[in-house]
Amino acid sequence: MKKNIIFTVAVCCATAIAANSTFSQTNGKSGKSTQKNKPVAASISKSTKAATPLELAKTTLAAHGGDKFKNMKTLVVRGAADVSGSPTMTFPATFATVYAGEKYRLEISTPFQPFKQTYDGQQTSSSLRDFELPPLNRLGLPLLQHLGDKDFTVSALSEKSKKNGFRITSPEGFYTDFFVDEKTGTVKSYQSSYEIRGRNVTTSVDIDKLREVEGVKIPERYAQRFETGQLTIYADFKAKEILVNSPVADDVFR
Repeated sequence: MKKNIIFTVAVCCATAIAANSTFSQTNGKSGKSTQKNKPVAASISKSTKAATPLELAKTTLAAHGGDKFKNMKTLVVRGAADVSGSPTMTFPATFATVYAGEKYRLEISTPFQPFKQTYDGQQTSSSLRDFELPPLNRLGLPLLQHLGDKDFTVSALSEKSKKNGFRITSPEGFYTDFFVDEKTGTVKSYQSSYEIRGRNVTTSVDIDKLREVEGVKIPERYAQRFETGQLTIYADFKAKEILVNSPVADDVFR
């Protein structure tokens, strides 16, 4: 049971690119919340209609900060979550994600057991034996940074989907379906489905609020549904601090 809970919160954190940390090696400025539509919103609205998947993906990247988003050197997001598996079972969690290029670090604190996974650019390590998540930079919003990169493909959503959006698939086969707000061009929700150790995992995220930091828009408040077939978990996330391009020491990823 404990591992299932940790697994659930960990994948939620991974796909939602949200975090909480006390890393003394990082420092920077956190931005203010933003839901304002600037004058460019009208042109964005026009460009999201009848666009090809690649055109829509480029418009979405631009709405999240364009080159500033794509060329982020580091990203640290700090926050907390309320996680529930039933109306009577709710528990708090804190979490920390640090990204620097291909390197990343995820830490989770729950009432049950702490968890940490890191990737130093060559090797992945996990604090729990026989417990490892998929690559954190191959799910959710981090995929937008690879738009235009070799072997990262953009395609249409399933024919069954009536939503405005596109899919990005990584070279390893991990994919995320992004659903776009026609007025702002930003991602309003996304979902992923993949297999981990023979277990099929499906997760979906609804973004309630974005925060702009250094010209980059990152989810601040969002809700997530997580399903493994035998277990369904709901989580409400709130990022307390988001740092963009702040210094990160290499030993953070060890």
